[in-house]
Amino acid sequence: MNPFVFQIYRIVVPKFIRKRILAQRLPKAIQNYYRGLSEAPTEEIASVLNYLSRKSIAIFPYDFQDQYIADKIEVFNDQVKGLRYVLLDGKRLYFKKRWGKKKIQYLYNLLSKEQDIRSPHRYLTEQFGFNYGEVLVDVGAAEGNFALSIVEKASRIILFEADKEWIEPLNATFEPWKEKVEIINKFVSNITDSQNTKLDDYISIDGAGTFLKIDVEGAESKLLNGCKRILSEQKPLKVAICSYHKQNDEKEFSSLLTQNGFKISHSDGYMLFYYDKKMKAPYLRRGLIRAEKS
Repeated sequence: MNPFVFQIYRIVVPKFIRKRILAQRLPKAIQNYYRGLSEAPTEEIASVLNYLSRKSIAIFPYDFQDQYIADKIEVFNDQVKGLRYVLLDGKRLYFKKRWGKKKIQYLYNLLSKEQDIRSPHRYLTEQFGFNYGEVLVDVGAAEGNFALSIVEKASRIILFEADKEWIEPLNATFEPWKEKVEIINKFVSNITDSQNTKLDDYISIDGAGTFLKIDVEGAESKLLNGCKRILSEQKPLKVAICSYHKQNDEKEFSSLLTQNGFKISHSDGYMLFYYDKKMKAPYLRRGLIRAEKS
């Protein structure tokens, strides 16, 4: 579809219908692409193709996600703070003030799928963990579920979140640990100004191990360009970075991290990030790169 026709299509065809069309067409395109290759698909890819032959398109094309049911998630109301929350390992995780119960259930259900041990989006594994006393730098913290999951282990937590609406719930969530949690309402990029900061201009941590978690909705390349000093000099350092937002992210990030002396691995399985309008063959993308150097 040429760009002009595509724009007309987006204007004329309602969004919910476009989603239905995509849900029907994309699985077929993926199946046809892999059938057309001379080599048989790997076991990992074959499992995705098997899923798509039975079910509709999904970001996590695996049966484990069927175990998660949003309607069963209990949402509580904090009358004092005027915010709703759920319990994560017995700790309160707050959400945006304007969000209702259904939206919170939907989002928390997605977060739970993301961090399932079988998920291609899971940050931690038995081999790649967060150790007691390490410093967490969480870039793209959003609601802060990852930071909350390891808050007792961390000696210090630095949360970067550009969306102003998340700052109030983040302060509420981390109030019991406010002496060691810093929340920064800025974009993390390759420049430093009133709205942006380079990590190199903000972070200076000596001695303690640092864990850098990065999920910035496709702006990962700019962020990496703004933390060249940290990547080259900081030790020990672990990096968990999302690699599914753009087509070439996995290849580019792997090369950069390897050049800086990291041992790298990727998460198991694949994601189908069909929200990317530029998505094309081979369609399947690794969710995360995990990198470490000591």
